[in-house]
Amino acid sequence: MIADEKYVSLTTRKKDGSTVSSPVWIAALPDGRVGFSTGSATGKVKRIRNFPDVTLQPCDSRGRVRAGSAVSTGQASIVEGAEYEPIGAAIRAKYGVMFTILTAVGRLTSKLRRRAEVTVGIAIELDPVAG
Repeated sequence: MIADEKYVSLTTRKKDGSTVSSPVWIAALPDGRVGFSTGSATGKVKRIRNFPDVTLQPCDSRGRVRAGSAVSTGQASIVEGAEYEPIGAAIRAKYGVMFTILTAVGRLTSKLRRRAEVTVGIAIELDPVAG
């Protein structure tokens, strides 16, 4: 299952039709979806607002896709506020102290850049696997 991977390559679509891939952490959510967290001002969030269809594929921390790995498709939605908590909890449980460190670094970077960026969740409803 894609949620068991440490890193996945998330591919989103731009307005001009080209695609952008980014490595992300991923975790299973209690409702059967998968999710990850990111900053509200990232390109991923902007692209998902316009085109919620995404693909996920196992990769390494630099985004290099694992040869021969399966591609999962799904529909992404941006989750904020209290609805973000299950995603934050799932990522925190899976990645532990690394999540805490990354979140702290993100907040510091946002303050230094004087940008009002908050952490949001991306929840992905995976398409059924064709059998």
